[in-house]
Amino acid sequence: MPTPLDDYILNHIDAEGELLSTLCRDTHIHTLRPRMMSGHLQGRILKMMCRMQRPRRILEIGTFTGYSTLCLAEGMPDDAELHTVEIDDEIEDFTRAHLEQAPQAQRIHLHMGDALELVPRLGLTFDLVFIDADKRRYSDYYNMIFDLVTPGGVILADNTLWDNKVCDGRSHDTQTLAVMAFNDKIAADNRIEKVILPLRDGLTVIWKK
Repeated sequence: MPTPLDDYILNHIDAEGELLSTLCRDTHIHTLRPRMMSGHLQGRILKMMCRMQRPRRILEIGTFTGYSTLCLAEGMPDDAELHTVEIDDEIEDFTRAHLEQAPQAQRIHLHMGDALELVPRLGLTFDLVFIDADKRRYSDYYNMIFDLVTPGGVILADNTLWDNKVCDGRSHDTQTLAVMAFNDKIAADNRIEKVILPLRDGLTVIWKK
């Protein structure tokens, strides 16, 4: 349930707009795990990250219904493009239908398949990467994309606090252990600067030197 503080924040930031509001509602109606969607606050942060970074090419790993995709697209420069990868083909028609309504639709490229196989075949480099997919594979995604990120580029990784399970001392499920291993990997990597924002489920911001 939203807290009074949550409501206060949402009432004092930019609105999400009609397309995102519709997508949010549709996601809650038609999907089993709407909590996977980024949502209003994180969506505005993703847009702001793009405004500040001004990436020419963006990669998103984990599209889901496309909420975060649309937010990233809103913030990217007019000459930029966004490649987003989703492995769940059962949601493809739903996601495409909403992405096609965006003003940036011609510059949003939805790829269906396993990101670890698909992204290297694109033959592209990226200025901004957002990772929000299978938590068990976060370290693999990071290894795969690191050399594809331009110097000075930014990598964002979602859910890195994982409902605070990373520090409760009791959680030993596969996903929690994988997120903990990823966080340890990032903490020890001297090729980057990094910070974890305690936003929703944790958002790690990584800057490549």
